[in-house]
Amino acid sequence: MKSIYTLLASVLISLLAIPAIAQEYRFQPGDTLRIEVLEDETLNRDILVAPDGQINLPLAGSLRAGGRTAEQVRSELAGRLAPNFASPPNVFVSLATLNVPVPPLPDETINVYVIGEAGSPGRHSPVRGTTLLQFFGEMGGFSPFAATKRVMLRRTDNSGQERVYQFNYDAMLDGTGTGGATRLVDGDVIVIPQRRLFE
Repeated sequence: MKSIYTLLASVLISLLAIPAIAQEYRFQPGDTLRIEVLEDETLNRDILVAPDGQINLPLAGSLRAGGRTAEQVRSELAGRLAPNFASPPNVFVSLATLNVPVPPLPDETINVYVIGEAGSPGRHSPVRGTTLLQFFGEMGGFSPFAATKRVMLRRTDNSGQERVYQFNYDAMLDGTGTGGATRLVDGDVIVIPQRRLFE
């Protein structure tokens, strides 16, 4: 299935095929231009507009295409090529491919489940790479009845075996505890038990 960005690019290129719109389009770095010279087919080529907006063509040298219309580029190219021909050459400039920046993909998320005395129990979708300590903040903290010294992380490996790890959140906060940098993985279950009577 085509992505929405590919579809948008196709639509935009189709619109640019309409002369009235194409004449107004100003080339951008990353666009590819099609250059055709009727009098010399060896000059026919597709040229990428460089990051500085320049293109380079034999017999014409380097010239600015970025920020200019096809007619402006065509006119300058024809003028530069003219001394190499007995009569003014017929030059055509068009857009071959449009540079459509693809936005970065959104950060991949995982599913982590919180059970027990959390500020917001249930399923959460933190970004992959989130640490346990970061997630404690994301899940809305703990309820007043949480046994924060006995937080459990239940993780099932690829073989289906479950392992249970216990963490002391209070110790993490004062810097004496470990485990806060543990990176969560998809399917992790965090269990926050209720405090005992004198805990």
